[in-house]
Formats: sequence, structure tokens, C-alpha cells
Amino acid sequence: MLVLLALLVVPSFMDNNRIEYTRGELMNDLEAGRVVSADITPSRQTPTGEVTVTLESGLEKTLYVTDVSEIEQFLISFNIDPNVEKVQEENWFLTSILPMLVSVVVLIVFFTMMNGQNGGSNAKMMNFGKSRAKLSVGDGTITLKDVAGLQEEKEELEEIVEFLKDPAKFTKVGARIPKGVLLEGAPGTGKTLLAKAIAGEAGVPFFSISGSDFVEMFVGVGASRVRDLFEEAKHHAPCIVFIDEIDAVARRRGTGMGGGHDEREQTLNQLLVEMDGFGVNEGIIVLAATNRVDILDPAILRPGRFDRKITVNRPDVAGREEILRVHAKNKPLAEDVDLKKVAQTTAGFTGADLENLLNEASIVAAKENRTYIIQKDIEKAFIKVGLGVEKKSRVISDKEKRITAFHEAGHAILFHVLPDVDPVHMISIIPTGLGAAGYTMPLPEKDEMFLTKSHMLQDIMVSLGGRIAEEIVFNDITTGASNDIQKATKTARNMVTRYGMSEKLGVINYENDEDEVFIGRDLAHAK
Repeated sequence: MLVLLALLVVPSFMDNNRIEYTRGELMNDLEAGRVVSADITPSRQTPTGEVTVTLESGLEKTLYVTDVSEIEQFLISFNIDPNVEKVQEENWFLTSILPMLVSVVVLIVFFTMMNGQNGGSNAKMMNFGKSRAKLSVGDGTITLKDVAGLQEEKEELEEIVEFLKDPAKFTKVGARIPKGVLLEGAPGTGKTLLAKAIAGEAGVPFFSISGSDFVEMFVGVGASRVRDLFEEAKHHAPCIVFIDEIDAVARRRGTGMGGGHDEREQTLNQLLVEMDGFGVNEGIIVLAATNRVDILDPAILRPGRFDRKITVNRPDVAGREEILRVHAKNKPLAEDVDLKKVAQTTAGFTGADLENLLNEASIVAAKENRTYIIQKDIEKAFIKVGLGVEKKSRVISDKEKRITAFHEAGHAILFHVLPDVDPVHMISIIPTGLGAAGYTMPLPEKDEMFLTKSHMLQDIMVSLGGRIAEEIVFNDITTGASNDIQKATKTARNMVTRYGMSEKLGVINYENDEDEVFIGRDLAHAK
């Protein structure tokens, strides 16, 4: 490249040092005797060329002429014997073949680099519209026995397993197995694990793909991948097709953006067609998972596509204990570890959260050079996961420590005296990574399906207990209660706008059911 650049730049740089002038100026120089010598360079397109004359001052001037022979005779008439260069024969290889070869090489290098970025093979580009689903044969490595804490959900899915094992049992009595099952639940509740367990239990091929793998910037690619996925599934029937995060491709249509023919809508339309296309007893069952069922298109939720919807809830205390025992099988636990107590303190945790909790406890034990996990390790891991790492090295003044101690004592006293809230489990005045100066942690005695008005009012009292303690003891208040005020405000707002617990406003729901604005639903709401 540097050589090529030099060949292009240097000649132009040299040409800039030459002074061009007219034939009249040449005549004046010849008549004045200022011309010392002359060089004639004919071009390939004879008789044209250029004349370079050297003056007495050493200055060179160049004149472009249309007839080289005529200018040669003209110079001889002034007693100037010009040096006429021979015309170089045109090299057909350099002028015709070489530029073409350079172009071909550049194209080959370009496509080679493109193929390398796309996977290193020409087949990768040719298979752009092929399905990206991963196929795994149901070898029984993961079965329903490996799924803990989801007893009701497993019972609902056992029918699917039985149909895949013995479809004739259902078809004899005219039963139609659901074409699709939609698993709805919060992230980490075990939706993907359930799908894999069904395939492992039934011993059938399992196609897994993410909803985002269908959609590309090129129009038509998503629809092509959907067709290819179901075509491949038909060849492996009976089988299970699992689409994770289906909301990425099956969002509600009619957004008003991109018309009715954008890539996502075409992909969704093809998915709807394919789910209608295969027969009742072809043995293909579509499982899909999402945590945003509210934004899915109604057409995909109708019977005949996703006939059954299963909500995968967060596990209760018994389910959490069962999940903890599954994840603790390969972890050495000390005798003081009480998994039942851990399950009580982890209300609201999903299966993924519990697995992460025990993993963090293992890391704590390893850092302290122990080969087993003690209860204290799990408690440290719980604080790290929920509140952040304790900042024990942070320098805090005695005054701030005293304020924090009374603040947390205000929470603890109300936890202790109020009847409807949970008892205190742990108190600390050590700052955490999330910015809290301390914390007071309750121990839930049981999972509650709903809260009473008195319970919610007492929750507000507990939240404000730290601020009240500061005001009573120090006759002053601090910014330490900002998070407490936020919690209390949220609870009070829900009591009035969502649960109709206000005596003045009555039993009316003032809250919009949509937590997030979703383009594709109404964007204008009455306020």
C-alpha cells in the first residue's frame, strides 16, 4: 500500500515543480537566447507530446504541443538541438490485465474477511435464513425429579409427558393434546428448567431457541427461520420446540410504527401460520416462556395455538427449602446449617436466587480457607446478595455510629411490639455496598397470600420508626431515612390507589394497571 501511494503521489509532486508556459513565451526566450537545451517527450498518442526547455538561470519550463515533429524543426531553426526521447511501447499487461487482477484480489480478500466475521465458512452466509435452534436429544439427564419447589406446575405438565410417551392413549378417546403451553413467571423461577425436564422425562428431541434469534435487520429472515424450525421439528417428531423470551418476537401488533410489514410482524405472522399448520397429532408441542405475558399478541394466546397457560410462581417456604436441598447436594454443609431457617429468611427468592445464595456462601467459605459451609457463611451471602458487601473498612465517626444505632433501634422496637409484623432476625450498623448505613432484617414466619390493612399500616410505622427515633433522641433528623420514606410512601399509595383502603376516597382503583408504557398498546391514558 505504501509503494502504491508513493507511485501516485511522487509523480504529481514532481509535476508541481515544473513551470508551464505558452508558445509565445517560448518564442520570446528563444529570440532572447535564454534557452540552453530542450527535451522532447512524445506521448503514445503521437504526434502529441511535451517539450521541456532549460533556461540560462537553470529554470525548467514545460510546453505541451500537438505536433512533436513541428516543434523539433522549430527549435533547430534557433540552433537548439533537442533531445528526443523514444516512444515507449505500451505494456498491455500493465494497462489491461494488472488492474483487473488487482480488482479480483481485492474482492477475494473482502469476501474472505466477511466470511471470517460470520463464522469462517461460506455455508454460514448461505444458511443465513436457517433456524438457529439448538437440538438436544432427550437422554434423561434432566427430568422432573430435578425440578424442586414447583409441584403444581409439574403436575400440569405431566399430561404433556404422558402424551409424548403414549399418544395413542389420548387419540383413542378423541382427546387433543395442547399444541402449545405458555410458561409465565418472573425471571429465575425455573421456566427453562421445566421445559428441559419435560423433554428429558419423555425422552424426545428438544429444540431450544430464543425469541430474539428470529428477528434480524433483513426483512424476511425471521419468517424463513420460523419455517425452517418447524420443518426440522416435523422430521424429528415427536419432539418439543421451546421458545424462550417469546415476547421478543410475539409482541402485540398494531404499533403504528413501520406499517404492517416490519420484520417482527412478518416473523410473528409466520409463527402463527406454522402453529396452525401442523396437525393435531403430529407430535410437535411448542413450549414458550415469558415474564411479560401482558404484551403478547392476542392471536398467539388463543386456543389452538397456546391452549394452556401455566404460571410459574415464586416458591413458598416449603418449595424454597426443597430447592435449597437440591442445590446443597454437592456442597459440604456444617451441622449448624439450618436450611429451613434459610428458607424462612428468603421470602420472595426465586430458584435462581437461591442457587446464587448458596454459591456466594461457598465463595465466603473458600475465602476463609474452610472446606465446608457454616450458617454464618449463608448469612453473609444473604447480606451480600440483598444489601451489598459490608464496608467494614469505612471510617465512621462516633456521632454517625450513634445516630445509626438509634435509627436501627427505632425499627427494631416497632418490629418487636407491633403484632402483625415479623420479628427481628438481624441488626447491623455496618454500612453496606448499596449505600445503607445499617439495616434491621425481620424473619418472616410464613408466606402470606395477602396483607390486611392493619398489617400495611404497621409496615408504614416500622418504616418510619428510624426517623422518629432520631427526632426523639437527637431532636433532629437526617437523610438516613430516605429509603424508609420511599417504602412507606409506596405502601400508602398502594393502599389508596390500588386496594381501595381510603375511607375518604372509597373503594376505587385509581392506578393504571400498566406498570410500563408499551408501544403497541394505547399510548394516551386518561390522567
